Amino acid sequence: MIRPQLLVIAASVMLAHAAPQAMAAAAAPANAPAAAPAKAPVAISAQNPLLKASPLPFQMPQFGLIKDAHYAPAFAEGMKRQLAEVNAIANNRQAPTFENTIVALERTGQLLHRVQSIFSNMTSTNTNPALEAVETDISPKLAAHADAISLNPKLFTRIDTLYAKRDQLGLDAESLRLLDRYHTDFVRAGAKLSDADKEKLKAFNAEQAGLETAFAQNVLKETNAKGLVVNTREELAGMTDSDIDTAAAAAKERGLDGKFVIALVNTSGQPPLAVLTNRATRQRLMDASLNRGSQGGEFDNRAIVLKLAKLRAERATLLGYPNYAAYALEDQTAKTTTAVNTLLSELAKPAVANARREAADLQGVVDAEKGGFQVAAADWAIYTDKLRNQRFNFDENQLKPYLELNSVLNNGVFFAANKLYGISFKERKDLPVYNPDVRVYDVIDANGKPLALFIADFYARGNKHGGAWMNEYVSQSGLMGTHPVVANQLNIPKPPAGQPTLLTFDEVTTMFHEFGHALHGMFSNVKYPRFSGTSVPSDFVEYPSQVNEMWAVWPEVLQNYAKHYQSGAAMPQELLDKVMAAKKFNQGFMTTEYLSAALLDQRWHQLAPNQIPTDVLAFEAASLKEAGVDYAPVPPRYRTSYFSHSFSGGYSAAYYAYLWSEKLDAESVNWFKENGGLTRKNGDWFRSKLLSRGGSVDALQLFRDFRGRDATVEPLLERRGLKTQ
Repeated sequence: MIRPQLLVIAASVMLAHAAPQAMAAAAAPANAPAAAPAKAPVAISAQNPLLKASPLPFQMPQFGLIKDAHYAPAFAEGMKRQLAEVNAIANNRQAPTFENTIVALERTGQLLHRVQSIFSNMTSTNTNPALEAVETDISPKLAAHADAISLNPKLFTRIDTLYAKRDQLGLDAESLRLLDRYHTDFVRAGAKLSDADKEKLKAFNAEQAGLETAFAQNVLKETNAKGLVVNTREELAGMTDSDIDTAAAAAKERGLDGKFVIALVNTSGQPPLAVLTNRATRQRLMDASLNRGSQGGEFDNRAIVLKLAKLRAERATLLGYPNYAAYALEDQTAKTTTAVNTLLSELAKPAVANARREAADLQGVVDAEKGGFQVAAADWAIYTDKLRNQRFNFDENQLKPYLELNSVLNNGVFFAANKLYGISFKERKDLPVYNPDVRVYDVIDANGKPLALFIADFYARGNKHGGAWMNEYVSQSGLMGTHPVVANQLNIPKPPAGQPTLLTFDEVTTMFHEFGHALHGMFSNVKYPRFSGTSVPSDFVEYPSQVNEMWAVWPEVLQNYAKHYQSGAAMPQELLDKVMAAKKFNQGFMTTEYLSAALLDQRWHQLAPNQIPTDVLAFEAASLKEAGVDYAPVPPRYRTSYFSHSFSGGYSAAYYAYLWSEKLDAESVNWFKENGGLTRKNGDWFRSKLLSRGGSVDALQLFRDFRGRDATVEPLLERRGLKTQ
C-alpha cells in the first residue's frame, strides 16, 4: 500500500492524512512509550538541516543530522514561506497565465513539502514521544495552512479564469490536465463556498486532523502495550523455540521476567494462531486482537470513531454531497457509491458461501481429531494449515528454509525487475540511515544512468506502525529537476543475532507487492510534481503493485531465489508444484475477511450526519449482518476500533480499492502470460504506457493504453474461486 503524508503539498495542497495499514503485516514487538507533552517550537536556526535541500545524492535526507527539535521550527518556517509564495501569486497584478499561476503554484512549498515528507515517514517508521507530540500539535495547523491556500478567493479566481478559457490556452496534454486538476482540487476543497461556510469547513478540517492523528497513535500504542501475557512455556506449545524466546524477551522488556508476551499485529488475525496447539491460548490471543480500541481506557477509539464519522459526514454535506463516501468516491475511478456497493455485494454471498464450505472442511479435521468443539475464529488458521497439509502434503514451515530474506530480495525482487526493465541495484554503505537495519540502494537504469535511490526497512520495531507500505522522500519531477528517493516498509520479526531471516510466503508476496509501488515511484517520468509516481486514485494505486506480485511465483524467478539458506539447494519441484496448487486454497476466508472490512468502511462513510449511531460495536454488528457477512469464524480483517485504513485518513471510504484494483491486476497478469511473461519487451511496454505516467493521464485510460481495452471481471472471479458460484 501507499502511506499518504499528513499533508501533501505539491499542487493543490490537498489533505491526505497518514494511515498505518497493509494487506499483509507483522507486528511491532516492543512497547512504545507514551507521548510527551507538546513543547513550544524552538527558534529557527541556520544550522537546521531541513532548511535546505540535502546535498546527498538525489536529495536523500540527512538522517544523521536531523534532530527531533528541528521539525517544529522547520514546519513553521515552511508554512510561512509557502503562504508568502501563494499570496504573491494571488495578488499578482498581471493577468493570470498558466505560467504565473498554475506553474508558479507547483513551485511553492518546497521547504514545507520536504519537512512533511521526512516527518511523516519518521512518525510512521521511527517515532518517539517527541515526534508524537509534534504530530499532535502540527496536524490541525497543517489543516489550517491548507485551508488558507485552497480557500483563498483571489487565488481561486485566477485558477477559475484560466479554467474557463482552458481550450484557448494552447496547452499540451499534461499541462491541460494539471489545470483541470487544480480547478477540481480547489472546488473539492471548498473554494466555491460562502465565507461563512468556509469558516465552518476550516473548523471541520482542523478537528478532523487532530482526531485522525489521535486514532492512529492509539492503535500503535495499544498494539504495543497490550499483547497477550502468558505464564508458562507450555501454553505456547507449537511455537518455535526462537519465537518463544522472543516472547520471553518481550516480557522481560516490560518487567515481566519469567513470563511471555505475544505481541499483536495490526490485523485481526495473529500469526501465532496458525501454530498454537493450546486452544485456550489461541482464544485469548484472538480476543486480545479483536477487542483492541474498544475496551475502555486511554486507547479506546470508539468515541473518536463516532466524532470522525460525524465530522466527515458534515463536511461532505457542507460541500454538497449526501455523505462522505459520495464525496470521496467522486474523485476515484469508481466514481459512485452505487458502483462500489454493487461490486462488494456481488462478491459477498459467494465469498461467505465459500467460507462456510471451508469451515465444514475444517470441522471435519477437528472431528477426526475428536476435538469436541465447533470451529471458531481462533481455530481457523491452525486447522487450515492442517487441512492444507492433508490435501497438498505440505505446510508453510516447509517453505521457510527456502525463503531467506536476502535471497528473496536480491535473487527474487531485484532479479525480476532486472529481467523486466533492465534496472540494476547496488547497495550503498556510505549514506546515513535512521536505524542500523535500514539499507539503501542505488538504482541504475538500463542505459547505465542513475535512476533512483531505494530504501529498504524490513524489520518490525516497537516505534514503527504495523503493516507494509511504500513511501517517498523525494518525488520525481521534470519541472523541479528531482529524482525519486523511495522506500519500502515491512514488519518482519527480526530473528535473534546470528540467525537468518526466514520468511513466510505471505511475507515474500508482500515484498514483491510493495516493490511494485516502489517501481511506480522510481519509473515516474512526468513534468509536474502533482502527477509524480503514485499520485493516482486510491482505487488504482494498488493495481501496479498487485501486478508485481505475479513474479513471486513465476517459475524463472521462484527458482532463482527459493534456495535452502544452508545448503543452497533449490526448492524441490514437488514443493513448487504444491505451492502453485494451493494458491486458491482458503480463498473463501480471505475474500470474506477483506470484504467485511471494506463493507464496514463503506457503511460508516455512507451515513448522513443525522444517521451517526451511538454504539460503535452495535452498528458494526448490524452492518455486517445487513451485508450478509456476519460469519463469526471469519471476523473482518480490521474491526472498526483499530481500522486505521479507514479512520486515520489514508483509505477512508476507499478500502474497497484493493479489490477494485485486483480486477485490473487479474487482466494484466493474463496479458503478461499471453505475451511471453518475464521479458524486457513486456516490461518496457508496461513501464512506458503506465508506470512512467503517474497521474498525468486518466487512470483508466492508462490501463486501456496498456491492455488495449477495458477490464472484465471474469479473471478476478476465476482467481478468487468465485467464477462458478
